Amino acid sequence: MKRILRHLFAPSVRRAFPPQALEHIHQAIAASEKQHRGEICFAVDAALPLRQVLAGVSARESAEQAFAALRVWDTEENNGVLIYLLLAEHRIEIVADRGVAAHVDGAHWQGICAHISALLAQRQNQAAITGAVAEIGALLKQHYPCDAGGGLDELPNRPVILS
Repeated sequence: MKRILRHLFAPSVRRAFPPQALEHIHQAIAASEKQHRGEICFAVDAALPLRQVLAGVSARESAEQAFAALRVWDTEENNGVLIYLLLAEHRIEIVADRGVAAHVDGAHWQGICAHISALLAQRQNQAAITGAVAEIGALLKQHYPCDAGGGLDELPNRPVILS
């Protein structure tokens, strides 16, 4: 019952990420992608639909659905990374395509999620996501370096509001 109530009365995405914050995140992703050949996406969900909550869909499953729907997997080098935030549950998930996952282990992603979580708890939402973009960008630069002009920009850089 607690989970249902969290989703029914979830905070507004626009309140957590006003347009100016979303624009800063967009700029951080675009700037990061000029330094490597990887792709970074940020998607935020206020809450899951009630039928998914009742079906027991987890934040991870929802993140994987978003990863597929946003086609983060659809990059030439399988080097897409999705940062997914479910506001209703204060859950952060990072889903990395198989190319990136071959280089970066789950413990590293959990560390980045912990940094995001700590800043979100302090209501530093924009800093939480732009910091994560910087950390992920550093990993992608290490494993997918590119020339000074940046790599091919295969996916949109704008944050995606799912609900």
